Amino acid sequence: MLNTPRMRLEARDRRKSSVTARSFLAILAVAGFVAVPLAGAYSSFAYAWHRPVESARSTLVTGAGMEVSREAVNVTGGWGSLSPAGRDDPTGVQAIAFDLTESRGWDEGEFRCLVALWSRESGWNSTAQNPSSGAYGIPQALPASKMASAGADWATNPVTQIRWGLGYIDARYGSPCGAWRHSEQKGWY
Repeated sequence: MLNTPRMRLEARDRRKSSVTARSFLAILAVAGFVAVPLAGAYSSFAYAWHRPVESARSTLVTGAGMEVSREAVNVTGGWGSLSPAGRDDPTGVQAIAFDLTESRGWDEGEFRCLVALWSRESGWNSTAQNPSSGAYGIPQALPASKMASAGADWATNPVTQIRWGLGYIDARYGSPCGAWRHSEQKGWY
């Protein structure tokens, strides 16, 4: 089929560009696996590794290599200023936060900022407590009792904490990305 030298050269060039593109993607993948753990806790692009849960019905690609499903996400690693401990499952909590963020009219970019912010602050743990400041819960409210304005179950209910935290972020910073920018600049929000 490749009768002319020109056709043979074009076929060779197509194979070369295909190999080059695959090599480039492989290098990017390896660089991502090396860079993410080295990025540190204050990186703006690396904050958690996860995999979608098998039972999830829809997955939203939210950037930075992070997939978040509406129903569930299984976080398999990451970091934050406090280690995630306790009974909370970041899977369901982040799905609830996505819906509440969306109901405020904020887009997926704002949700990515919220995930980054609260991953750093509490690891999405509703019982996380900062031993030095006393900040508490998913949004790290200080004093913690401020969250009582969102519900009497503020100390144990992650949904109450998320609602309070989103209200705080809206009132103080205008959006999760505004809070994230402040956190990146000052180390707190």
